[in-house]
Amino acid sequence: MQRVCTDCGRTYPGEGPWRCACGSPLDLQGLPELPTEPPALDRDAGLWACEDFLPVEPQVTLGEGWTPLIDAEEDDVAYKLEHLFPTGSFKDRGAAVVISHAVERGADRVLEDSSGNAGLAIATYAARAGIDATIFVPADAKPGKLRAIERTGADLRQVDGSRADVTAACIEAVEAGDGYYASHAWEPLFLAGTATFALEVAAQRGWDAPDAVVTPLGHGTLFLGAARGFDRLSAAGWIDDVPRLFGVQASGVAPIAAACGNDRDAGRNDVADGIQIAEPVRRDGILDAIEASSGDAIAVTAGETEQAHDRLAARGLSVEPTSATVVAGLDRLRERGVVGADADTLIPLTGHNSSDNPCSRP
Repeated sequence: MQRVCTDCGRTYPGEGPWRCACGSPLDLQGLPELPTEPPALDRDAGLWACEDFLPVEPQVTLGEGWTPLIDAEEDDVAYKLEHLFPTGSFKDRGAAVVISHAVERGADRVLEDSSGNAGLAIATYAARAGIDATIFVPADAKPGKLRAIERTGADLRQVDGSRADVTAACIEAVEAGDGYYASHAWEPLFLAGTATFALEVAAQRGWDAPDAVVTPLGHGTLFLGAARGFDRLSAAGWIDDVPRLFGVQASGVAPIAAACGNDRDAGRNDVADGIQIAEPVRRDGILDAIEASSGDAIAVTAGETEQAHDRLAARGLSVEPTSATVVAGLDRLRERGVVGADADTLIPLTGHNSSDNPCSRP
């Protein structure tokens, strides 16, 4: 396995660096070849059920993977309950793989910048592996998420300013040699982990992919993982068709929706704090995946997010507001006729609810 630049095509060894010399993100090249038929999967192995799917051995695990897939007839959709991971979000998929790689390369400290869920996942898996972690977070991040990160024993660095300022502070530490950059946005092995979402969805449905998958979209770690996972399954002949992929962004911070011609003259959606990424690292890759799958990206408002959040709670699904954006987004996609009411549609619910979410009720 090696790394290849998404822009200039330069290649690097499998261990790094974290980005190309030209400044662009890297992808993985030479992933294990899948057999021509799906093997019997050991679901007790969790995320690592298919040994040919991941390029890293399971050096650290908390039993992550195989989240439930449930039908919701009242909403004409299937929900994959990604909020039921050990740390409460789908980010465990990437963290388990990235920290396993950190163990393999002998790292003694990992660094990450995150608004919450990715930082908690990296800090938790690093603690499980016995590796030190430094997590850079916005100074105004939710107190509950900050406390959770601190409880892992990680060094928490709160940074004033924008989300981009947080990333800049982390990269400065990485370039100073303070540790391995276990970035959910930059490290391509994180996407190898989130690609297992597609493997599980296909297996749980008897190797039949849905017509459409709708995910929250910030840096696109689940969106791109799903795209790459379904592409690998299709190339191997395990599924017949790749689903159309739709990303849902927060109004006011929706660069991908804007690039797709779906920007909205609406206020900033601060309720969906987990996807407020003004400059996604893999913007071009996200747009390529949208085009390749005949998908789209749209933005939803704070009010739409709050209504969807309440609707999910009434269904017995306790998720964070960012997760609810996909429900609001699917409503808009159906209203516009982009996704038909009879389309076989799947939504991941990506993060659990907490008491300090702005939409939470006492």
